[in-house]
Amino acid sequence: MGEVKGKSKEIRLACFTLNEQSYAIDIMKIRQIIRPTKIRPLPEAPNFVEGVISLRGAVIPIIDLRKRFGIEIKPDKEPRVIIVSVERQVVGIVVDEVSEVINVSAEQIQPPPRLSGIPSRFLSGACQWKDDILLILKLDQILTSEEKLSLAELKKPTGKE
Repeated sequence: MGEVKGKSKEIRLACFTLNEQSYAIDIMKIRQIIRPTKIRPLPEAPNFVEGVISLRGAVIPIIDLRKRFGIEIKPDKEPRVIIVSVERQVVGIVVDEVSEVINVSAEQIQPPPRLSGIPSRFLSGACQWKDDILLILKLDQILTSEEKLSLAELKKPTGKE
């Protein structure tokens, strides 16, 4: 095999944990990281949708990734909410802890492992970082098309206030 010529593309990833497992998402999808504020529940929402928050006048749905992936929730930690953009829609995702932002080269990223316990549609890849393996999430796959549409409805005024 020959060597690949040229400069390797670097990707910036924000690292976070869910029940001791390390995950990462592309930093370009992140708007900000906040401590949870008052979350207002939504009737008839899927169990992984915690509800909505108001952030600088915008209504933002909050998704608990721990519930979405069927991961045990440890009550001893105060979670964080990462405000992200998913296909032009802003949502908050609840995680246990946000640790750091790292740069990895595209060559370091391998296909996602099949036995991670998380459906492969949620993962874009995996890479070795320090003494850990980071599972890189595909944010655009966190919600189904139907779920994206129903959450988009939250932004439309109902006329009832």
